[in-house]
Amino acid sequence: MIRLLLLIGAASTLAAQPKTLDWKAIDAETLKHFTALVQINSTDPGGSEKPVVDYLKAVLDKEGIESKIFTTDNLANPEIKRPNIVARLKGSGKKRPILIVGHTDTVNIDAKKWSHPPFSAHREGGYIYGRGTLDDKDNLTAALMSIILLKRQKVPLDRDVIFLAEAGEEGATQMGIAFLVREHYADIDAEYCLAEGGSATRTAGQLRFVSVQTTEKIPSGVRLVASGVAGHGSVPLRTNAVVHIAQAVAKVAAWQPPMRLNDTTRAYFERLAAVSTPEEKERYNGILNPDKTAAIQEYLAVNEPRHNSMLRTSISPNIIKAGYRNNVIPSEAEAYFDIRALPDEDLPKFYAEIEGVINDPQVKIVRDRFGSRPGAAPSKLDNEAFQTIEAVAKKHYPGVPTLPTMSTGATDMAFLRGKGMQCYGLGPMIDSEDGPKGFGAHSDQERIVESALYTFVRFHYDIVEQIAKAN
Repeated sequence: MIRLLLLIGAASTLAAQPKTLDWKAIDAETLKHFTALVQINSTDPGGSEKPVVDYLKAVLDKEGIESKIFTTDNLANPEIKRPNIVARLKGSGKKRPILIVGHTDTVNIDAKKWSHPPFSAHREGGYIYGRGTLDDKDNLTAALMSIILLKRQKVPLDRDVIFLAEAGEEGATQMGIAFLVREHYADIDAEYCLAEGGSATRTAGQLRFVSVQTTEKIPSGVRLVASGVAGHGSVPLRTNAVVHIAQAVAKVAAWQPPMRLNDTTRAYFERLAAVSTPEEKERYNGILNPDKTAAIQEYLAVNEPRHNSMLRTSISPNIIKAGYRNNVIPSEAEAYFDIRALPDEDLPKFYAEIEGVINDPQVKIVRDRFGSRPGAAPSKLDNEAFQTIEAVAKKHYPGVPTLPTMSTGATDMAFLRGKGMQCYGLGPMIDSEDGPKGFGAHSDQERIVESALYTFVRFHYDIVEQIAKAN
């Protein structure tokens, strides 16, 4: 009898343990879902997120995972539906939830410029081509597979795992994250969040590092308006608005806002130095050296502009408008600047500094509503989430360091960090050469290394499982 009870106990213990995952079968399932999602036109403008949400809901329903759909009014195009879907696996409640996010929209396309149809998910030479393959249907697929596998494995959880597929990340946050944070935050509230923004970087076939986005610059915009006297082009005027706007643009472009490092960028350059050439190492380690920093910053501005942007609030003149015919001096000229602010930048003070740099009473500064993402402190590097990401990265991307990174672009994690959530941006392995060749995110030949997609799903799942599972 005792032996029988022991056998029954052993059998029930084995039954409660998760089964060994068949990653070959999971890769095939990943490809199926990824292909289906890339083949849906969810561009903004031009497409709709609703077919993506319909697909995701059908998959979640089949797995027995309950979900909710949240949609706000689309005043710009009422006929185009832009829903968000949220699903949840319940944990014990011992710890606060983890939120895993992918956005369902993509930037739009010019189909004539694509070698492969942009919604074909064409496979060739070890790559998968299509709009959204890197931004952001890779993260969307990884998050979907993570919640599916946790459910199938019946992993005991101390945290709820919340899956969010959100609309409008590429320029219509009022349809997605802004709406959800404002009206349905209780449904996505979590201690930690995983979303887009990172990658494993390979150069010349050699893996160099894993980057994890822990903060990001905040987009803003400024319009300069120069006013003058209209007149005949045959009589040049010192008040010519075109001249004044050109001079203002030149002054601002030549201005280098002051360098300020935060916890993320300081750790980034320290860790990057450790895996760089001796010359690069000396440069990155010398950024804070008063005797060297000016020359180093100038070098980065010319040769490594992304790193230069990571050092400061950046400002780029991107549009100039003036005049309507050749023989008329216009009374007004405009220039538009793209500002990417450090997360803690005092923007009113920054605008005043721009005004001082221009120093021209004929030129007025008008702040445009270019973005509405909030600033927030960088996510921590000494908590359970980041330490788990580092540990799992060593398993899937061995021999390289994990670098906390500040994105120069924007993600919807800004809204969540603004609510106090600790957010970390992940992504698949990319080749550093691909972007300049036109194969990167938002490009006309966007593509992902197929094997990198499968590794990323494993990486993502292991992170979520380790952070959320019961101890």
